[in-house]
Amino acid sequence: MSTRVGYSRDRFVTSLLVFAVACLTTTLAATTAPAAAQQQRPMTPEDLWAMGRVGAPAVSPDSRSVVYTVTRYDVDTDRGRTHLWLVPVAGGEPRQLTHGDASSSSPAWSPDGQSIAFVSARNEDGPQIWLMPAAGGEARQLTRVEGGAGGPVWSPDGSLLAFTSRVWVEGDEGGEAMRRLAGSRSSAKIYDDIMVRHWDRWLDGKRSHVLVIDPATGETRDLTPGPYDSPPIALGGFHDYDISPDGTELAFVRNVDEQTAVGTGNNVWLVPIAGGEPRRLSPGDGNDVAPRYSPDGRWIAWLSQERPGFEADRAVLMLYDRRTGRTRALTGDLDRSVSSYKWTPDSRAIFFNAQDEVHVRIYRVGLRDGVARPVTGDAYDGAFALVGDGSRIVVARQQAHQPTELVLVDDRGRERRRLTRVNDRLVSQLALQPVETFWHAGAQGARVQSFMVKPPDFDPAQRYPVIFLVHGGPQSAWSDFFHYRWNYNLFASPGYVVIAPNPRGSTGFGQQFTDEISRDWGGRVFEDLMLALDHALAEYPFLDDDRVAAAGASYGGYMMNWFQGRTGDRFRTLVNHAGVFDLRSMYFATEELWFPEWEFGGPPWEAPEDYQRWNPAVHVEHWRTPMLVIHGQLDYRVPIEQGLGAFTALRRQDIPARLLYFPDEGHWILRPANALVWWGTVFEWLDEWLR
Repeated sequence: MSTRVGYSRDRFVTSLLVFAVACLTTTLAATTAPAAAQQQRPMTPEDLWAMGRVGAPAVSPDSRSVVYTVTRYDVDTDRGRTHLWLVPVAGGEPRQLTHGDASSSSPAWSPDGQSIAFVSARNEDGPQIWLMPAAGGEARQLTRVEGGAGGPVWSPDGSLLAFTSRVWVEGDEGGEAMRRLAGSRSSAKIYDDIMVRHWDRWLDGKRSHVLVIDPATGETRDLTPGPYDSPPIALGGFHDYDISPDGTELAFVRNVDEQTAVGTGNNVWLVPIAGGEPRRLSPGDGNDVAPRYSPDGRWIAWLSQERPGFEADRAVLMLYDRRTGRTRALTGDLDRSVSSYKWTPDSRAIFFNAQDEVHVRIYRVGLRDGVARPVTGDAYDGAFALVGDGSRIVVARQQAHQPTELVLVDDRGRERRRLTRVNDRLVSQLALQPVETFWHAGAQGARVQSFMVKPPDFDPAQRYPVIFLVHGGPQSAWSDFFHYRWNYNLFASPGYVVIAPNPRGSTGFGQQFTDEISRDWGGRVFEDLMLALDHALAEYPFLDDDRVAAAGASYGGYMMNWFQGRTGDRFRTLVNHAGVFDLRSMYFATEELWFPEWEFGGPPWEAPEDYQRWNPAVHVEHWRTPMLVIHGQLDYRVPIEQGLGAFTALRRQDIPARLLYFPDEGHWILRPANALVWWGTVFEWLDEWLR
């Protein structure tokens, strides 16, 4: 017996009307029966975009309050707004700090706790740093720099505030021609180096620099002059500059590679706050980012990826002793990559988070023994902030069935209280399912972890169509998170079972497992994926092996192209979002060249074998599976021609296909109205082939 699957055309057409009343419905629910007593229903795309998205926490110096951001989207205006909120650490009703049409973000407490610096574009000056009294009151504009301002970082004594801005640099040959054109009527741009665009924007000739401002006088100085991006625009850390506790020195990240599109050589540099020549601190040629001084001023920590050119190398927490000049790897024995970290106030330990299989855990490592011990358990713990001496932690926590909320835990990971409940009322109305993990044998007997998400009202006696998701990266992973683009529960909502494997290349399973996809894009990883599907179909009788679709984005989209002609009739249909089609032409059009050069052993003229061996474009005569192709015009990571190539290969051979094109989107679909069209089209396509 088959379960009815469908996202009808009528439902898609009326989706915008549904969203228009979503906020009103949520408000009225507060005056009717409790949400917990209501019958839960499947999640819709409108629900996903009605949720408030909680940002990183920042704890006040007195440890009494937490400031954080909440972003909400409006389909009617097709935009989002981010505002600052404050909640007591002891618990209580949150209070909104910023209002109005302009977004506010990046909150940073002043050391005395009297002010909060934040970024907002409230007037014609564009994004600037503003200061707000923590006790309440009107904010005042602090910076007025032409290139905008972002990322406020206070000096420990509160006398200076560091921030980033994009500036014209005198004598910068790469920017001089662009600067001359900026004052003309021409729309032309002139470049002398390879990095002409990045992600979804063309570069404008300006450089990213770190500036400092005196909040009392407004005096502003550039501390990182020169023809370099400092911090760099690519492969940066969670925060790439910091002021020493005594206020005399700035640590920052800079890349001085001759061609930044080819090298990942970010390094930590030091410069006196009073001005002077910077000196390079980190010795490696890999990627060194996110410097942080210890509170006592003795140490500088940073994150280091050792192998040049490999953006997915293991990120190790490094430690530099400012007394002795010695450097050592603090997490060298941990086979996981450090994401972000915080010093304890006594400078004796560091808390950090790292992906571990499908979870992200917070760890603690002591400087003396260098042993990293997990603090939190089976959840996805992202941004966090220490409270007081570090015995309590405010964590931005999420799981597949729970969007991000702030929770307070102790230093043993025990949850003490929920601090925010931004989405509780809406979530309580939705039939959201947790992930269920399973292990199976992959290529060469490797252990591979996958997980499954079941649809609402699941009945094990019925048989369900399967959505087989392949993640991007390829050095990435499906995790137990609440994804606002590829949401497992939303994929499952029409009556599908979602299977999401983590094959070769996935992160969080040890660096060797991550490494084993490079120069093997369609080899063992393809076997891992097929064996994951084999295992699931054999193990779970409620899966309908005659109704299976696969979907993926970026590298996952590449794998949809690779599946074509190699999987027979195994898949009824494929969904390819921003997928790589032709490896050779991809190399010459993408912007970060270190990536294909690492993955395929060099540029195509030096290492043609792997570009040919793993190239879907050379096998199009074997394609036969119907496919939905989705691509954005502003995608400069995987340019639009890759999607057009796949679509042409399909339709020229009379294979059923559809192209969903977004002229105003990049690698991701970020506008609410476009996202609703994305989901509506995907559901309509899947329903057509799986019904």
